[in-house]
Amino acid sequence: AVGLWQQVLRAGAAGAESGRKGCDGAQTAQGAMASPPPARNPTEVQMSQLVLPCHTNHRGELSTGQLLKWIDTAACLSAERHAGCPCVTASMDDIYFEHTISVGQVVNIKAKVNRAFNSSMEVGIQVSYEDLCSGKHCSICKAYATFVAQGPLGSKVRLEPLIPQTEEEKIEHSIAAERRRMRLVHKDTLKDLLTRSPQQTELETRDGSGAVPAAKTRVESVELVLPPHANHQGNTFGGQIMAWMENVATIAASRLCHAHPTLRAIEMFHFRGPSQVGDRLVLKAIVNNAFKNSMEVGVSAEAYGQEMSVSRRHINSAFMTFVVLDQDGHPRTLPMLAPEPGDGERRYREASARKKIRLDRKYVVSCKQTEVPLSVPWDQSNKVYLSYNNVSALKMLVAKANWALAREKEKVRMYTLEEDKFLSFRIEISVGIAAGRAFSLLSNLERRHEWDSHYVSAELVQKVDDDDMIYHVVSQKLRHENKPQDFVILASRRKPCSMGDPYVVAFRSVTLPTHPARAEFTRGETLCSGFCIWPESEEMSKVAYYNQATPGYLNYVTTNVAGLSSDICSTFEACEKFLLKNKEDLISRMQDF
Repeated sequence: AVGLWQQVLRAGAAGAESGRKGCDGAQTAQGAMASPPPARNPTEVQMSQLVLPCHTNHRGELSTGQLLKWIDTAACLSAERHAGCPCVTASMDDIYFEHTISVGQVVNIKAKVNRAFNSSMEVGIQVSYEDLCSGKHCSICKAYATFVAQGPLGSKVRLEPLIPQTEEEKIEHSIAAERRRMRLVHKDTLKDLLTRSPQQTELETRDGSGAVPAAKTRVESVELVLPPHANHQGNTFGGQIMAWMENVATIAASRLCHAHPTLRAIEMFHFRGPSQVGDRLVLKAIVNNAFKNSMEVGVSAEAYGQEMSVSRRHINSAFMTFVVLDQDGHPRTLPMLAPEPGDGERRYREASARKKIRLDRKYVVSCKQTEVPLSVPWDQSNKVYLSYNNVSALKMLVAKANWALAREKEKVRMYTLEEDKFLSFRIEISVGIAAGRAFSLLSNLERRHEWDSHYVSAELVQKVDDDDMIYHVVSQKLRHENKPQDFVILASRRKPCSMGDPYVVAFRSVTLPTHPARAEFTRGETLCSGFCIWPESEEMSKVAYYNQATPGYLNYVTTNVAGLSSDICSTFEACEKFLLKNKEDLISRMQDF
C-alpha cells in the first residue's frame, strides 16, 4: 500500500505559492498584462523525471517497474491532497503501454482525483514522454487507480465530495461511477465466461519447435522490505511491490522465449492487504499461456514475518502481457507452451478468457465513442463492457459544455450541440413527479408507445440483469420510406451513486443473433440516447432526453431545430402528461389500498 509524508505536500504547496508570488511580483515590475491562467485542479500533481542509466534495462529503455513506482507515487500524492491524510493503493485498472522510453528522455506524469466516494477515490493518471533534443512529446499510457484514505490505526476516513469544474473533469467525475461498478463485477465476468467455455484444454498447434513446459518458466524470488521501500506508517509502497512483481514476471517471460521481452499491458488488479517494514515478500511468476505474438504471465506476492511458522499473507496477484519485438519493432512469433496438469491447465484456460475480456475492455470501453460501430454484437462475455459504454457515452454527452438553446415552446426547451461529426439535441422539461417514479416509468420501453407516437411496439427479448434489458423496437415509417423501422436496443438503468447525480436511462443499438435484420423492416440504429432525471424537490423533477443523431435521423432533427416542425416538442408534452397521469394512478391505487 502507498502513502507519503504530508510534510512533502505542505512543502510543495508552500513552494508553489512562493513561486507564484515571486513570478507575480516580477510581472508587476515589468508591467506585464498577461491574462491569469485557468484555475488548476487542487488535487492535480505533476511529476517530471529525467530517465538516467540507473533507471533503464540493457536496451537503454526505462524499466517498467520504475515507471510503475513513479505512477503510484504521483497518484498517491494527488489522493492525499484531497484526503488530507495518508492514503493506500487499493487497485489499479488495466494499463496499456504504447511506447518505450529511452535514457535521456523525460517522463511527464499528471495525476488528479476524478471522484471521491465514501472512503475511496479514483485517481486518473496520464503519462507521456518528452525528447529534450527534438521537442517531441508522445503519450505512453493512461491509468486509473483507486486509493483508500486511512486514519489512525488504519481506520477508514470519510472523504469530502469532489466538485468538478471543467468539462473534462465533469466527464471523468460522471464516468468514474461506471468504472467503479465495472471493477466490482470484474471477477464475476471471468467466472461467467469460464463456466460457458469448454472445460477441456485445447493446445494451439504452431509451426516450429515443440512446446515449452510451463514448469521451465517458473520463478520464485524473495525481497526484504526495508525502510526506503515503505511510507511513514511502515506500509510498503504499492509501486514498489508492482516493480518487484514486474521483475520476476519479466524473468519468467524470458525463460519461455529466450529473449528480452517487452511489457505491453497489466490487467486490473487489487491489493488484498498491506505489508510492512521487516516483512519478507515472496514473489512467484509463471507463464500461463503463450499466444502467437504475446504471452500472459501470472505473478503473485505473499508476505510473512521473521517466524516461518506463521502462514503467508496474500498481498496481490497480477497478470502481465509481454511481447518480443524484432529489429523493426514488430512482435515475433512465440514458442508454444505446454501447461502443467491440473492447476496449470486451469491457468491456461483462464488466460484465454482474460485475453478475450481484455480485448472487450480495450475496444469497447477504452476506444473513443466515434470509433465504436453503431451496433456492437452482444453476448454474455462483453455485457458488462457494453453496459459501461452505453452509460458512459450518455454521461459524456450530458457533461458537454457547449449546448445552445435552439427552441422553447411553453415548458419544453430544446438545446443543440454541434460537433465535428455529430449533431446532438437535448429536450428538457420540469414535471411534478418524484424522480424515482419518473425513472421507473421512462426506463420501461414497453410503455413508451403510450406517449411517443413514433413507437409502435417494444418487446423485451432479454433481461440481462436488474439494470440492463434488451428490447426489439418497431417504429413508424420515416418519410420517403415504404416500410417501418426496427431496432435492437440495449437499455441500461442507473440510480444515483451519490447526492447530485441524476437517474440515468441509456440506450444504444446492439446486434443479437436471435434478431437479425428482416425484409419487412428497415433496420435502424441509435448510437447514444437516453434520459437523465434530476430531483428538484420531493415531487418535482427535471427530465432531460439526449440523442446523438445518426444520419437516418438527422433530417427529422434539423426540421424541428429550424422550427419547421414541432413534433419533438409535442412528443415531450405528451411525455409530461404520461408521467402525471401515472403519478395520479399510483396515488389513487394507494388510496384504494
